[in-house]
Amino acid sequence: MDTQAIGERLRALRRARHLTLEQLAAASGVSRSMLSDVERGGRTPTVLTLDRIATGLGTSIARLLQDQHQDGRRQDGQQQDGQQQDGRQQDGRHGQPVVLRHADQQVARDPAGWERRILSPVLPGVEFEFMRTTIGGGVDAGEFAPHAAGSREYVAVEAGTLRLTLDGEPVDLRAGDSAYFAGDRRHGFANPGAEDCVYYLAMDVDGHRSEG
Repeated sequence: MDTQAIGERLRALRRARHLTLEQLAAASGVSRSMLSDVERGGRTPTVLTLDRIATGLGTSIARLLQDQHQDGRRQDGQQQDGQQQDGRQQDGRHGQPVVLRHADQQVARDPAGWERRILSPVLPGVEFEFMRTTIGGGVDAGEFAPHAAGSREYVAVEAGTLRLTLDGEPVDLRAGDSAYFAGDRRHGFANPGAEDCVYYLAMDVDGHRSEG
């Protein structure tokens, strides 16, 4: 992770929402000193801390890790092919795909022994995140704070066993299993097995709200 870039994005998002460090600390459960250190690029946050910060901002980890897609450009910054006859560039919602190459996908690695690869580009006004997570054998990724009311999450296990815990109630998912749950509940992810667990998570943190 590029800690300097994360800090700059965090500061920009916080200011865009007219939040002080104290207000974001209260909303995220992350201390003011930690937020200040992250904004200055002086500390590398864990994935769990990044998620709590993103939740406090009402956004996704993806928006902290990578720049927003601009109309007419791929996530890697290269020009898209094709332009509308009136000269306006099409974006991913109106025809042209928004390509996020494997080499350009951001990977957040947690020292506890797990990592999260962001598969979805960051689009204007869209708070959706698609990711591939790998949790090492016997590793507990921790508990994540509830997202905004109406948030939705979908999980599908590719390999190993995933222990999904919702408000303290665990359920084990094995390779090939999938599940839906409301994202505005406390939720945790752990691997009770000896082998790596690999799963995909699609998350709509915008819920029933609409943004202009």
